[in-house]
Amino acid sequence: MSKFQYPTLSRSDVVAVLSEYEIAKISDADLRRPNFNFLTSLYSAVLLYIDILPEEPDQFDFETLERIDNPDHHRDSFRVLNLLDKIRELLASIDCPLNFTLCDLLKPDPGRTDFFLGAMLNYIVHRNAKLDLLRPIVDELTLLEERKQELESRMSQLNEEIFLFNQLRESEMPLVQEIDAKVKELQQTIQSLNNHQVSLKANRIKTKEKVKEMEAKVENADFALEQCKLENKSLLAEIVQSPDKLQRGLEEKKSLKVEAKNAERAAMHSFHAKEAVSEIYAKAGMKLSKQLSRMKVLQDQVNSAKSIEKDVKLLKVKLSDQGVLDKSLDAKLVDLQAKVDQLDKVKWQLEQERGQTFEQATKELKNVKMEVEANRSALQTRQKQVEAVVMEADSIGVSINSVKEAGAAKMHEMGLVSEAIMKQFYEYSDSIRDSLPGIEIEVDMVNIQAGN
Repeated sequence: MSKFQYPTLSRSDVVAVLSEYEIAKISDADLRRPNFNFLTSLYSAVLLYIDILPEEPDQFDFETLERIDNPDHHRDSFRVLNLLDKIRELLASIDCPLNFTLCDLLKPDPGRTDFFLGAMLNYIVHRNAKLDLLRPIVDELTLLEERKQELESRMSQLNEEIFLFNQLRESEMPLVQEIDAKVKELQQTIQSLNNHQVSLKANRIKTKEKVKEMEAKVENADFALEQCKLENKSLLAEIVQSPDKLQRGLEEKKSLKVEAKNAERAAMHSFHAKEAVSEIYAKAGMKLSKQLSRMKVLQDQVNSAKSIEKDVKLLKVKLSDQGVLDKSLDAKLVDLQAKVDQLDKVKWQLEQERGQTFEQATKELKNVKMEVEANRSALQTRQKQVEAVVMEADSIGVSINSVKEAGAAKMHEMGLVSEAIMKQFYEYSDSIRDSLPGIEIEVDMVNIQAGN
């Protein structure tokens, strides 16, 4: 039923509803002639199903008990009055048009009883129908709660990752700044070294040209020296022929020789100077090679710094993507929060009804536990009795075995005694057989009886 009403339920319908919800099993005859005990148990079962009646209806507060002299004599009256109050509260909560009185319990009228039971059962049917309608919402709310918890855990995880990324970025920021400063410094150093290298290459080219010029001059001087030697030889040959001419030639040659030596000295001086310059350039080349190796190391550092810068850029891009994802998750979370806010009231109502159901289930569980405890105690006592009987049977068996063993020993002893007696009897009979012939017949009879 979508709306709570007071339809007229037939007695068969009342019996069917009570049986369907497993409240009580009654018949039409019980409703035609209701009595006090029947209605008390039936109304108690209905109130327990609705979870209105307390778990221990016989327990009362001390103030009520203090006002009565002998409360034990009024226990049934207290229970009936408590049941009457709970029935009135239920009927008042569902706006029943008729008033429930004590006479409806003590001297019930079948018509009024059918009406009151119909109202209560119709309320139960109406409530269960509403609960069935709300069950999909509760399931959806449960799923939304689980989804919300998953999203919250995912958000917390993403926030932790963002926090770690921010910490890592902040911790690496001084290193990045230091590397940037070193990179700029190295770039300036490389630029200055490149300029110095260009100037050294130009100076080296000029020095090579000067060395070539000096080598050409040295070769010319060697050639002039050889010619001077040849001229000296020719002059030595002409000394005998014309001394005057030779003297003049010698003086001229000496002057030329002096000039040649001066030129040679100048050339050697220039050669040594150029050689020192070339050594300087060689040392400068070695230094340049060392500087180039250092520049390569610096270039590697620059490359590593660039790679680190690329990683930093990638991290920034990733952080920006995470920020976009966070914004989308925030939007989804807002939508989910709106849905959750819409379902909060329904959840509150369902939690109240769930609490009532839980209390009823707890009460049933307590009853089952009490029954289990009672059965277990009965089984324990029965087990103890069985163990005592088994112990008694064991002791009886032991005594029987001991009696059997004693009887067997006694029978064996008696057999030995009887054999000794028979042996003595035979010896005595043999000794007197010759003297008393008439006794042989008796001996034979005794042997026959012994054989039998």
